[in-house]
Amino acid sequence: MAAGQFKGGIAGARLAPAQYAENFSDLHPPLDHHEALVEADRCYFCYDAPCMNACPTSIDIPLFIRQIATGNPIGSAKTIFDQNILGGMCARVCPTETLCEEACVRETAEGKPVQIGRLQRFATDTAMRQGKQFYQRAQPTGRKIAVVGAGPAGLAAAHRLTRYGHDVTIFEARPKAGGLNEYGIAAYKSTDDFAHAEVDYVTAIGGIAIEYGRALGRDVHLSDLAAMYDAVFLGMGLAGVNALNAEGEEAAGVDNAVDFIAVLRQADDLAELPVGRRVVVIGGGMTAIDAAVQSKLLGAEEVTICYRRGKEHMNASEFEQELAAAKGVTIRHWLQPKRVVVQFGKVAGIELEYTAMQDGRLAGTGETLTLAADQVFKAIGQSFVPTALNGSTPAIALEKGRIKVDAEGRTSLPKVWAGGDCVVDAREDLTVAAVAAGRDAAESMHRALMSREA
Repeated sequence: MAAGQFKGGIAGARLAPAQYAENFSDLHPPLDHHEALVEADRCYFCYDAPCMNACPTSIDIPLFIRQIATGNPIGSAKTIFDQNILGGMCARVCPTETLCEEACVRETAEGKPVQIGRLQRFATDTAMRQGKQFYQRAQPTGRKIAVVGAGPAGLAAAHRLTRYGHDVTIFEARPKAGGLNEYGIAAYKSTDDFAHAEVDYVTAIGGIAIEYGRALGRDVHLSDLAAMYDAVFLGMGLAGVNALNAEGEEAAGVDNAVDFIAVLRQADDLAELPVGRRVVVIGGGMTAIDAAVQSKLLGAEEVTICYRRGKEHMNASEFEQELAAAKGVTIRHWLQPKRVVVQFGKVAGIELEYTAMQDGRLAGTGETLTLAADQVFKAIGQSFVPTALNGSTPAIALEKGRIKVDAEGRTSLPKVWAGGDCVVDAREDLTVAAVAAGRDAAESMHRALMSREA
């Protein structure tokens, strides 16, 4: 999607060039050597490690922090990468405040957890900066595996599979690998083209080929992949965006937040990105926060997030909500979109209806208000597009609109596994959960291939 497609935005630089660089600088600057040692010394190295239990990839957090504390950041990185080969990005984008750090005993005792995410970044960045590779491919097995999607789940699966000596071909619809990490994360969370550097680090093990511009259902088909390869992993994420179901939402200036973020992440010059003066974002998750904050950082004068439920129901963490407020974003609750106000074919405002809980269900109250807006972003979730699976014989089983899998990631089709956002009950937009799904499915695939079950 080209930047020019955001017709509701107002083109032209709003800020001085240096201001863009400052606004989109690293949200959490890296710890230096001394800071990392001081922070690591705060860890109690708990024997039952509640932080480790809270990590979807089960990284041995006390161990990797102890390794930093004893002057061994490279060993620390290996401990992290053993469980999470995308540990560098997860250190940057994981909502640690609701995962490992929320479970930290220091958080319980003092309200100030050990900065696990920043320590993880210190270790992984040290290893990547030195080009330290911890894994070598096993002897080739002669087995070929197709992976659909070069996002976190697909990359984690591919790396684990090639460690066992299998040959992996990844089919990626976009021109770059990384998936959510490359296209869907706020620019201030992943600076200096880190997503690309991480892909290079992961694929440096060898045995992984990536074919770009190859979309499932358009350029490649599941039935063909299943016939040509010994196993298939589906990790293509979500392609659909939920509609507002509001009158006038097709007007120019009503855009998908995920597309806006993707365009911003690929922009060479942030000053050239069109952005409205009065921006309204509909939604309550991380995507809504990212779109709202970045609109403000691009120079929007007024940015408002409208969410249909209360503050405590928002999927975005409290930290993310506070970040938005600190950047000048207004968050309003108990409001749902009713009508986009259109003038001369372009958005001029949005009419919203107040909501309330009635008999245990969310309902509109009939009372409305209208906010002026020259740009509206939809951030009310994404959906899986099953048409990409058309032609599989028999049809792959779906549940709740996504691919149904068992505890090992197996689908209803022989030789086919799946993981990440495309599967039912996935923890959507959570990189670390997708990594865990890809890694665990790869282990299952390897066992099946070696026992000739696939």
